[in-house]
Amino acid sequence: MSQTGQITTSLKRCLRSQGLTYRDLAKALNLSESSVKRLFSEQTFSLHRLEEICRFLGMSIYELSQIAAVHDNNRTSQLSEQQEQALAADPPLLAYFYLLLIGWKPHRIGKRLDLDEPGQQRCLTRLARLGLINLMPRKQVRLLTDARIQWRAGGPIRRRYEKQVKNEFIDYDFSSADESLKLENSELTDASIKLLMKRIERLAEEFSELAELDRSIPHEQKRGFGMLLAARPWTFWNAIEKLPEIG
Repeated sequence: MSQTGQITTSLKRCLRSQGLTYRDLAKALNLSESSVKRLFSEQTFSLHRLEEICRFLGMSIYELSQIAAVHDNNRTSQLSEQQEQALAADPPLLAYFYLLLIGWKPHRIGKRLDLDEPGQQRCLTRLARLGLINLMPRKQVRLLTDARIQWRAGGPIRRRYEKQVKNEFIDYDFSSADESLKLENSELTDASIKLLMKRIERLAEEFSELAELDRSIPHEQKRGFGMLLAARPWTFWNAIEKLPEIG
């Protein structure tokens, strides 16, 4: 996909994430809805028009470009088996790569992981040899993957860490205002399940887009935040059946 196409696709994502339509945008730009649709279909945005649209969405052109970079179709979102195996076998290397994915710079990663200069260079060189990053002048790094990695089902990372991560995340009381745990259970048709799965995927995309929007915010104004999305055929009866009998 061309860079213009990536920008256009990202604009559509941002509109959807805010519950906005072409009609809403047309009203804000004082254009007809058909004119707005034509802008998107032909991808004929002037810089001035692009700035207007971004202002309507509450973001800058720079922030939009950052979102587009996250969804760059030329970057893989899934690593090879060999790449995953190398990361799974080397926890410090995996930690280094993870921090790069969420936007940390090498000097800050080195401090966080308490790495000396040789240790820092080892991680960077190893990641470059694995084809995960490009090393640039003055210790700058360019990711060769999407910032949102989809770990392989049954792959090295999930085999080693998935159970630990699930237990660590769920074993909590979720009682604060910035915490949430909800369980819904009922009977749904196949059509409703399909719609729900699409909405779950969309929520995951929104999380990724918000993270990219916040990437330029100073680190001291942010904190780590996790979201676990899960859904499957299940009823509360499955849990009741496994309870020990009383008396």
